[in-house]
Amino acid sequence: MRNQGWRGLVGVALALAAIALPVAAQPYKAEYTLSIVPDTGTPWGKGTQLWADMVRERTHGRINIRLHPNATLMGGDQTREFTALRQGVIDMAVGSTINWSSAIPEFNVFSLPFLLRGYRSVDALTQGDVGRELFRRVEEQGVVPLAWGENGFRQLSNSRRAIRSPDDMRGLRFRVVGSLLFNDIFTALGAAPTQMTWGEAIRALRARKIDGQENPITIFNNAKLDTAGQRYITVWDYVADPIVFVVNRQVWDSWSPQDRDIVRDAAMEAARFEVTLAREDLLSTGQGMWDELEARGVKVTRLTPEQRQRFVDATRPVYAKWKALVGRDLVEKAEAAVKDDSMASKPQTPTQAGGVRK
Repeated sequence: MRNQGWRGLVGVALALAAIALPVAAQPYKAEYTLSIVPDTGTPWGKGTQLWADMVRERTHGRINIRLHPNATLMGGDQTREFTALRQGVIDMAVGSTINWSSAIPEFNVFSLPFLLRGYRSVDALTQGDVGRELFRRVEEQGVVPLAWGENGFRQLSNSRRAIRSPDDMRGLRFRVVGSLLFNDIFTALGAAPTQMTWGEAIRALRARKIDGQENPITIFNNAKLDTAGQRYITVWDYVADPIVFVVNRQVWDSWSPQDRDIVRDAAMEAARFEVTLAREDLLSTGQGMWDELEARGVKVTRLTPEQRQRFVDATRPVYAKWKALVGRDLVEKAEAAVKDDSMASKPQTPTQAGGVRK
């Protein structure tokens, strides 16, 4: 009887192991999808392609990644990207905190008007407690965050006139991203905001259905928006747009620990490259992107401190409203980080590009 009992237990154990085996040893996909919103010619696109290439090489083809630019996996609607990622419709992404803010409201901290004071303050948030807290929020959504990249500070362009004060914006129609915070900012400045995808925005600019838009200058330059009538740029650095290298949780769990380390290390390396690329022309003291734009006939207006303060004052009610919506504790932590003079002062080469090793 005793032997029969042991044989029964062994049989049950083997049956359970047989059931568990397929789950524990899921086969790798022949190809993994990797989504981005812009095209591959941007720093964002180049950094993402580098990530895919390094992973393919270092895993000897076990993880074969195909990059899908221009939000093609979501039919051009970038606001659907995080949902598609979370649901497993796409496997990997390098996505905008602005585009993903509808799923993770805390990402709006980067879009509070005039909170940030340059690249040093961006690094203070992404490399510090705020960045770690935001990564935890991403993980709670079933997505694994690996590194911080950057789309840059967003500047203003239009086809009508130079903008030096909120009064100059009155009545102008601006395309804004799909976040109610941006609607509030532009309404407070007297403009008429309208939300549309980036593809729709380019068509609307060329057809003169809208007057202007806001984006990092690298996006403006890559899309050659001056050929779409955008002849006036105002450098106001009102918000920034960090991006995040991520993997769907189920996909991540299907890889071996060794391959996860490879993917994470490659993401951090690609992110450092991408951040440097996104900033190098803008931080250059020589012939940079700004000089190139002005040579093409674009009028670049750089606000004086007094002019900038008028925009700050006009958007203070919006800041106060969204501070409560984003979360006072998180925003106050961000405000303290921005003011901390002890933060690293070399933003071109962030220590780990936001990577958090676990």
